[in-house]
Amino acid sequence: MSTYALTDSWTMTRRELAHWARQPVQVLVGLVFPVMLLLMFAYLVGGGRGVNGDYVDYLVPGMLALTMAFGLEGTMLSVTQDLNKGVIDRFRSMPMANGAVLVGRSVADMLQSALGLAVMLGVACALGWRAHGGVSGFLGAVGLLLLFRFAMLWIGIHLAMVAGKPEMVQAVQILVWPVGFLSNAFATPQSMPGWLGTVVEWNPMSQTATAVRELFGGPGGEPGHVWAAVVWPVALVAVFFPLAVRRFGALSK
Repeated sequence: MSTYALTDSWTMTRRELAHWARQPVQVLVGLVFPVMLLLMFAYLVGGGRGVNGDYVDYLVPGMLALTMAFGLEGTMLSVTQDLNKGVIDRFRSMPMANGAVLVGRSVADMLQSALGLAVMLGVACALGWRAHGGVSGFLGAVGLLLLFRFAMLWIGIHLAMVAGKPEMVQAVQILVWPVGFLSNAFATPQSMPGWLGTVVEWNPMSQTATAVRELFGGPGGEPGHVWAAVVWPVALVAVFFPLAVRRFGALSK
């Protein structure tokens, strides 16, 4: 990416960050909702079928991965609102790199995701969870979680432009739910019916959760899943990033 494109992308990032000051409630809800889920599953639902070891140690990495998969509706709504309010038309009339608007939106989302991840880790530590994989394992796990978020983000941006209208975002957002709940976030695949366990094991989010558990040194981690937790998101970005940029470019034709 050229310096010109990077400058344009950073300008669009600052535009998105300025929205945080005008919409603090939306930012706060995005941070609190996954914390509520973590507390609910840790204390109200509990369970963890097939888990050997402390359930909180198993649950926390799964909830971190789930948090990275969910919460895309804010980004999707912003994209569709820009499309329908004519904001994109004004940007098209400027000498701006193609796709800078989308890159700026993705960077702002990643900053918010990193903040949300930090909040979740803080709450997890308050619940008694600890990472046992050392500093390198901890940083590697955080990197895998953010990489998975980056992949899900570009899927969301592409789907938002396919939906086209804010009122369609909720219907499209439902497509993300199977990724989150058909996973090993709350229970092991071995405790599920055979066919369902197979689907769950192939879920990219399950690969990330298993790799993160391994790097954190907790129950449910399995050697050899780190490579899959890298390959899956990179493959998804390789598909949906160019699709999103191409669709955005086609809007100006």
